[in-house]
Amino acid sequence: MDEKQTDRLLTRIADGDNDAFVEFYEQTKRGVFSFLYSYLNNYAAVEDVMQTVYLNVKLNIRQYQSGTNGRAWLLQIAKNLALNELKKRKTTEYKDGLITSSERRESTGEINDLMNRVLTEEERRIIVLHVLWGYKHREIAKMTGVPTGTVTSKYKRSINKMQQALKGVEA
Repeated sequence: MDEKQTDRLLTRIADGDNDAFVEFYEQTKRGVFSFLYSYLNNYAAVEDVMQTVYLNVKLNIRQYQSGTNGRAWLLQIAKNLALNELKKRKTTEYKDGLITSSERRESTGEINDLMNRVLTEEERRIIVLHVLWGYKHREIAKMTGVPTGTVTSKYKRSINKMQQALKGVEA
């Protein structure tokens, strides 16, 4: 979905169009899921946070400024909620003495599992933003506060890591 289509849908949602909200959800859910998974690494937690993301979109739609980057607005909501979930999880783990629970990974597919094994959190995020969301490296750099050259080199290095790991799996 391109920027203009995203903007039109968000504008329609702000006008109370529930069909636009359903279409927006259908067009963005896979990317949001992958983006959240790169933070949370837990299928159930991602599903819970996704519900909150789209609820926040609906509740805070008046804060969206038409003509701006709607995908970035959506991902910022997702990022904030993912970080809140991680903070909450750390507090719960500390209280309950569950040191290893955050190390457990749930499988959501071979590629996600492979990404979790061979890539850092930052590398996974760059891959998700570029491959699934279609952001250019300079846009990712702006979002993450990392120089464009660094994003580009990390992307290339991450792809190489994935290719090498896949070769190891096939052998």
